[in-house]
Amino acid sequence: MRQQAKSGQRGVSFIGVIFVIAVLAFVGLVGAQAFPTYLEYQSVQKAVNKAKEGSSVPEVRIIFDKAAQVDDIKSITGKDLDVAKENDKVVVRFAYNKEIHIFGPAFLLLKYAGQSK
Repeated sequence: MRQQAKSGQRGVSFIGVIFVIAVLAFVGLVGAQAFPTYLEYQSVQKAVNKAKEGSSVPEVRIIFDKAAQVDDIKSITGKDLDVAKENDKVVVRFAYNKEIHIFGPAFLLLKYAGQSK
């Protein structure tokens, strides 16, 4: 005689599905808030590369501020740039932080830094 093995139910429970949906929604919400800051970082990098063509510190800052107006950069200004000369080339460095409010007292801190190429 054969004894048939009982097969248990397989799959994900309703609570499991709700949990997965909640996690995906949270990740999507944070990603949707973080993505614009990354786009702004790309704009800052582009403006810094344009600004390095200046020959003096005030000129570099003016070029950056003009590019920042065009690209709607709000996180950093020309005064926040670190301008130096290395091997007869102008090098422009920047660093700034962006905070994204998650809920209650919780924030996500994104630190952006870079330099001209």
